[in-house]
Amino acid sequence: MDLGQAVFLALLQGITEFLPVSSSAHLILPAQLLGWEDQGLAFDVAVHVGTLVAVLLYFRKDLLVMAGAWVSSVLGGCSTQESKLVWLLLLATVPAGLAGLLLNEQIETSMRSVLVIAIATLVFGIGLYIAERYSSKDREIAQLRWQGALVIGLFQMLALIPGTSRSGITITAGLMLGLNRTASARFSFLLSIPVILGAGLLKTLELLQLESVDWSGLILGAVIAFFSAYLAIDCFLKLIDRVGLLPFVVYRLVLGVVLLLIVL
Repeated sequence: MDLGQAVFLALLQGITEFLPVSSSAHLILPAQLLGWEDQGLAFDVAVHVGTLVAVLLYFRKDLLVMAGAWVSSVLGGCSTQESKLVWLLLLATVPAGLAGLLLNEQIETSMRSVLVIAIATLVFGIGLYIAERYSSKDREIAQLRWQGALVIGLFQMLALIPGTSRSGITITAGLMLGLNRTASARFSFLLSIPVILGAGLLKTLELLQLESVDWSGLILGAVIAFFSAYLAIDCFLKLIDRVGLLPFVVYRLVLGVVLLLIVL
């Protein structure tokens, strides 16, 4: 993989990780459609580290408050809205975590095709449109209960299918539960932290078995993914209530149709 490809893929990962358009699909497609060499496990780990640092830094103030409240509640202190949110995020992480451990090998080997990506892009793009168009969007995160968090977690399992979009499917679930756009996106982004961390740790264990690593390329990829992801989060949260989710629905539908035309 040359420098230009590394920069392009790192930007792609950073921008799409938190947008409802599927980062995994966008990382798979260049190799599938352009004949590029697969970027490899080490590069995947590096760009995921970059996006993880971006979301941690962006929500650093919230995370510090939540962590303090959660530790206090565990040690016998009063339960607060912040500590409850941590429990909800942990609960919502369980389904995808279990599914990832059990099905990761099958997904990595049998579902990384352009056809699967095209179908998932279209189907879940339509799902996002339905949620955007018909949900009430009148609830805040504070009104989310454990049943709703579990539903979002179950929806997140579908993100193991390339083309689904982890943020897209969890935002869809949030909207269907009546959360407003900002609340749905915020919960989705916070929920990404344990998911990206867990996936990153698993890939790092695999990475340790490799004999040689191009550290300069990995550091460059991580830095580019960090900055692009941070800007993507900031812009998305600032614009989502103003422009809605329809532009992302249209993008998904156009992309899905183009991919179908390529493979059929």
